[in-house]
Amino acid sequence: MRRVDELERLYQTSYTAVVRFLYRKVWDADRAEDLAQEVFLRLFQHKPEKPRAWVFAVAANLARDEARSAIRRRKHLTLLSTDPTPGPSRIQAADEAVEHDEQMEAVREALAALTPRDREVLLLWDAGLSYPEIASQTGLAVGAVGTTLARARKRLVEAYDTQHAQDHAAHS
Repeated sequence: MRRVDELERLYQTSYTAVVRFLYRKVWDADRAEDLAQEVFLRLFQHKPEKPRAWVFAVAANLARDEARSAIRRRKHLTLLSTDPTPGPSRIQAADEAVEHDEQMEAVREALAALTPRDREVLLLWDAGLSYPEIASQTGLAVGAVGTTLARARKRLVEAYDTQHAQDHAAHS
């Protein structure tokens, strides 16, 4: 198979996983898609030897850069309310959006409570990478990936449960 065909096939089979991986790092669906497009553009420009692992390494780097940029942007933004008297349907939609945002924030905080290695292993696994690919990306031994992943999942659930309990206590 020609190299370009291999890269096109990788794009077709991995694009959704890369977007999901990036979304869980930048928490913005549109931005995740933009970054994924940048990843695959670079893939076709560089044509690396191990393209699947390379794609996720570049995605992680772009997400890290994006996080730094987002922090800088937030320092300069001010939220403005354009509708001071929303109607009932807008209030319900706003309530649902607030609830969704609170759940997403709890997930973000739970992920942030993990060690960088645990977070990376979980996100790479969730993106569909195999244990050997995760090992290559993280520097873990292939045999340690499963154990690390199991412990990371347990820690994520514990962190989420702790966060959820704290949120309920704060609202009571």
